[in-house]
Amino acid sequence: MAQSEILLLQPVEGLGGEGDQVKVRAGYARNYLFPKKIAVPVTTGNRRQIEALKRARAERENRELEAAKETASRIKAAHIAIAVKTGEGGKMFGAVTTADLHDKLAEAGIAIERKRIHLHSPVRSLGQHTTQIKLHPEVSVELAFDVVSENPIIEESAD
Repeated sequence: MAQSEILLLQPVEGLGGEGDQVKVRAGYARNYLFPKKIAVPVTTGNRRQIEALKRARAERENRELEAAKETASRIKAAHIAIAVKTGEGGKMFGAVTTADLHDKLAEAGIAIERKRIHLHSPVRSLGQHTTQIKLHPEVSVELAFDVVSENPIIEESAD
């Protein structure tokens, strides 16, 4: 099988990031990567471009890491309370999901992608709960939130 050595101009899932020099099958490079301007063949002229791409990648990764750390500190400082409808005895109608948490974070001025919130299962009880938010491969923060009733809880009468 013919292999081509290429220089990636953009990150490719399962292959590498920009500035990486990788070997792929010649047809994949010729028919997909080159026409979409995702990669270029490695030549002596491209060697300087490799170094420039690696520097740009390092700078971008540093900016992303700093932004993730700043967002993590804002999440730790935020107090999230989600009001839900309840019935007799404080039993919740429905559940609190990642979409609800995402909306509350957005209201608090914290913009993150919903897929970054890792809630193991929907919350179906009142009280304090926690969940993980993975902002960056190196930055993960725990979010504590309260689930409260929006109407007064009426105890069940034992007749």
